[in-house]
Amino acid sequence: QVQLVESGGGLVQAGGSLRLSCAASRRAFSTYPKGWFRQAPGKEREFVAAINWNGAHTYYRDSVKGRFTISRDNAKNTVYLQMNSLKPEDTAVYYCAATSGSGTYYYYTEDEYDYWGQGTQVTVSS
Repeated sequence: QVQLVESGGGLVQAGGSLRLSCAASRRAFSTYPKGWFRQAPGKEREFVAAINWNGAHTYYRDSVKGRFTISRDNAKNTVYLQMNSLKPEDTAVYYCAATSGSGTYYYYTEDEYDYWGQGTQVTVSS
């Protein structure tokens, strides 16, 4: 059973930055495609960003393009989400996910992911 552990959340003012990290507990999962999702209070969980096994291919939801960057360091078994120019509407619990699907691709729907972290809270104040 793989565990994904997110860190780096917190409280930041609008326009600020945060970097989220997601570490996988097992080395075997270091090359799994991964993604970030978020869930705001009273809303459904939504896709944020995804990355294939080697970082060559990434994909973002429109509202974060140009502000967020997903990256990975397979040697450290970690995927990152750099979030810049944060807005109050980015406030949510952010979840890391991993999939056993083909590493060639990225994935952007929840049902394509097999493993999930426990989430980390990001709060952006206006």
